[in-house]
Amino acid sequence: MDLQKQPQKQPDPRVPQSAVPGSAPAMRASDADRDRVADILGNALAEGRLDAEEHGERVDAVYRAKTLAELEPIVSDLPAPAAPAGPRPAAAPAAYDPAGAAGQEDRLVAVFSSTTLRGRRRIGPRTTAFSLFGNIEIDLTEATFTQRLTTIDATSIFGNVEIRVPENVSLRGTGGGVFGNFEVRTLEADDPEAPVVVVNGYSVFGNVEARPKRGKRVADLLHDKLRKHLGH
Repeated sequence: MDLQKQPQKQPDPRVPQSAVPGSAPAMRASDADRDRVADILGNALAEGRLDAEEHGERVDAVYRAKTLAELEPIVSDLPAPAAPAGPRPAAAPAAYDPAGAAGQEDRLVAVFSSTTLRGRRRIGPRTTAFSLFGNIEIDLTEATFTQRLTTIDATSIFGNVEIRVPENVSLRGTGGGVFGNFEVRTLEADDPEAPVVVVNGYSVFGNVEARPKRGKRVADLLHDKLRKHLGH
């Protein structure tokens, strides 16, 4: 008896393959996986590959993703972060202190309390702030930036997170609020090599606010050292 070939049934793209009997379960994404993809998006924003609106849409998709398969398409058209390979080319001398390039992550938590990050200190590539019925102040106006891109992840629940930056850096942000306020006063520095501060935030019955502080600029530390070395 002749057997006719039956057409192979194509999988329904609307149905996750993990839900199809006999298919391998999709690998769940971890918080570290989401942060890694968010960092790629942050770099793309700083380099001008994404505009602020598209960056915000993709970041939202990152933190909604539950599997690695959902994360991959979000950055499939973007370059992977390059491995460190020697010192950066000379950039704006006011922007960076190479001695602090390996700065660690700052974690700020305020639960029915308040905490502050300010003063002359090196700022690492990422700062995390979580406020629950508390108040957090992040003042970067006297800080030394150790890299071009600095990311601040701010979450406020019935609390307040206020961020102040020098007026000669670029300030960008994406986020939202549920019965709360999320406001980033976007700023583009005149110097294309100036530090970039990206604020990702969410507020629930709270406030997350970031803006430049008038009259405060990144200290020209390296330029001063060079003048002293040359005897001027």
